[in-house]
This record gives sequence, C-alpha cells and structure tokens, in this order.
Amino acid sequence: GKIENHKLLSWWARPDSNRRPLPRERSKVDFDGILSEFKDFCVVDLQLSDSTADNRARYIRHFLEYIRKDPRTVTREDIRGYLKMVKEEKSPFTYGGILKALKRFFRDFMGMGHVVEGFRFPGRVTKPVWVPSKEEIRRFYDALQTVMARALFLVYASSGLRKSEVLGLRVADVDFGERMLKPRNRPNSSKNVWVSFYNEEAEEMLNLYLEERGEVKPADKLFLISDRQFRKIWREAYEKTGVKITPQVLREWFCCEMAELGVPDRYVDAFCGRVPKSILARHYTDYSPKKLKRIYDKAGLKVLS
Repeated sequence: GKIENHKLLSWWARPDSNRRPLPRERSKVDFDGILSEFKDFCVVDLQLSDSTADNRARYIRHFLEYIRKDPRTVTREDIRGYLKMVKEEKSPFTYGGILKALKRFFRDFMGMGHVVEGFRFPGRVTKPVWVPSKEEIRRFYDALQTVMARALFLVYASSGLRKSEVLGLRVADVDFGERMLKPRNRPNSSKNVWVSFYNEEAEEMLNLYLEERGEVKPADKLFLISDRQFRKIWREAYEKTGVKITPQVLREWFCCEMAELGVPDRYVDAFCGRVPKSILARHYTDYSPKKLKRIYDKAGLKVLS
C-alpha cells in the first residue's frame, strides 16, 4: 500500500522526466492529481468508504493550501505549526479527524511516516448529549424551504438512521407499504445497519416530494441532493433559527424519544443499526422486521406534534 516518492512522478508537469522540480515551484504541482490518487488509495488500498475518503482528501487539501509547499518537502515543524492552529480553532473531534488524515497521507500514502510520527490524538471528552425540544424541532423544520428538505428532515427524525444511510437510500430500499427503510450494508463500512421505519408525518411529506419529482426508478436515489447542498440547507436553517440541528442530533433525539415512549433499549438500538454482531446474542431477541414494525407502530412516535 505505500507509494514511494520515486513513484510520484505523475504528479509533476515537466518536459524532462528525469528533472525534479524545486520546492518553490508550487505552480508545477498537480494538487488535484495528488488528491485524486490519494482518494483512490483510501478507497481501494485502505477499504475506506467514499465519504470517508472525501473527508480525508478535503482535510489534506486544506493543509496543502495552508503550507503552500511541495508535499515531499513537508517537515514535522510544518505539521506541528498547522496542528497548533487547528487546536486553537477547532474542536478535539475535528483535530482528531485532521490528524488521522495527515497520518494516512504522509505515513501510508507518501511513505513519509517520520513527519507524523509522535503526534498523538486528543483524549475523548464525554459531554452530556444535547437533545432539542419539540418546539426547537418545529422551529428548525419550519425554516426549511423545500418539500425535499422537510421530507429528509422527517425521515431522519423518525427513523434514527445515520446521515450517510439516508442519503444512500435508493427507491428500491424503501418498502412504502410498511414505511420500512433498508439501508444497504457496505463491505468497507465499520457501521452496522438493520432496518428502520418512518412515521406518518414523514410518509406524507415523502409522498409529496416523490410526486413533485415525477417518475422514479427502483435504482434511483431516494433523495437527489449532494453533500454540499445538504450542508447549505442545514446551515441556512440554523442561521434563521439559532438552533443547531444535524442528522446526528436527530438520531440522539429519536433514541431519547423512543425510550420515553417505552421502547426497550435493545429495539431502539436495532432501529439505529446497533444489533449485536454475534448470532447467539441476536437469537435471544426477535429482531425480525415484522416484530420491529409492530414495536415501532405501537410507540406512536410524533416529530411535529
């Protein structure tokens, strides 16, 4: 999996294949090519998901734009200075993600492990989970301008699924009669998936959205939205309301709400894709879709009322 420096010649635009550019020749570096090869390395060699590879590449792009140097001339001091800035401006969670990307890029991809060796990840800080009130949920929802955004919001809130699981749904993954969602297991994902459901509020808005779209095929994405559009819509609603709601917040809200409605933890975990991995543990509890549907409907989850 390591790519030695002498194999990186395709990154440089030069007439003489034996000539190496000087560090100051930044204009000669094909950064898009570097990042494209790095993303392929993450997906193929490291078996990371596409979204994770995109995040790693985005962090590396920001780093390279910050230092404005040939990546082969980067030093520990360059990385230390950058991480110092990150530590002052970003959360420990973001700091950890950036450091992970730097280690993947320089140690695993570039074969320059010495420049990232010794940098430690921040300790985990456990914070109380903030769960929005029904009034805050409603305010944020009302700030969403499109039928698609509202349908997406209600599916998140009433299913407890992760952001990528909902955005990855295809029309064929939805049983519209049972209001059941069946996210696909990805071979390079560390996350479990099972089945979950959406409530009547989400059903109504989802049907409106699909009517607005027109004819759809089973292989079509359920929600036609890019990650950039998604972040823009959520950011605009936050700016209007001052309420910081994300798919992860809605996932936490779903768990708390279902618990208050009397749903046992093991079934809440199942809706969220946290079914025990062992066959033995699974057989102690009935996790069949039919049983989960009955439990979900009995809870009577409401998001907006």
